[in-house]
Amino acid sequence: MSQTYEELAQYFATTPIQLFGVYLTWLESNRTYSGHVHKPTAKCGVIVALEGEATFVFDEGEQFVMKPGHILIGGAGRQLQVISGTNGFRYCLAHYLPGGADEKKDHRRPGDISSMEVTLNPELLTLVEQLLNAASSPDSMDKLNQRSLFYQLITKVLKAERYHQNKDSYPVIEDAIRYIQSHFTEPLTLTKLADRYQLKPKYFSYLFTKYTGTGPIEYLIHYRMNKAHEWLLTKRFSVAAVAKSIGYSDPYYFSRLFKKYKGVAPSQVDLDRTES
Repeated sequence: MSQTYEELAQYFATTPIQLFGVYLTWLESNRTYSGHVHKPTAKCGVIVALEGEATFVFDEGEQFVMKPGHILIGGAGRQLQVISGTNGFRYCLAHYLPGGADEKKDHRRPGDISSMEVTLNPELLTLVEQLLNAASSPDSMDKLNQRSLFYQLITKVLKAERYHQNKDSYPVIEDAIRYIQSHFTEPLTLTKLADRYQLKPKYFSYLFTKYTGTGPIEYLIHYRMNKAHEWLLTKRFSVAAVAKSIGYSDPYYFSRLFKKYKGVAPSQVDLDRTES
């Protein structure tokens, strides 16, 4: 089951990940590798195709033709056969397993596979090389850096997929996001935002939702509630002051919204509560 880039971003943002190794592998040309046909894969993987071509066949049915820049994510517990092409196949593989996932909220299973494509530019190739180097080092600092590099790789891949799927609307929605974040204290409406880009409100909302996974006003409210949460944690401002600072003149309306989105009343926010 493939996931959208937004679903994957949410998954990696909220699910603890344990890394088990990063490998650079070369498969000889015109070979069939069946090591996981009778012994299913034990871990999830992020596979980055670097050179050549190969076909990954999962459970004797789901197939992915991998060429440079193609990415596979997931695949734990699956039967796998890899058939390399005429020029062989070189790829980077990062093994991981999720931990502590909330099954009620998380619809992604470890065996799910997502496929996407990126451009193998120097920045991405350097990131892959740094990840491989960090994984090979016995230094604990490098091990810590390995986690950071893994998430950087995931982020870069998902951003590339977001751009690939929204080439035409990318500049508009990116600007709209920046505008919302800079003007969130103002009385923004869907019509006002759409007019800024000379678009019909319904079409603007469609483009924004396709790009971010949520509608523009919902995005605005989430952003406001997150800002309010940050300021309430400082214990320096009253609920009414925080409400006013993010654009709500009525503190009672703000309190109802805050509890809806954060699960706690603003007066009860403390450092032990980390709702997002």
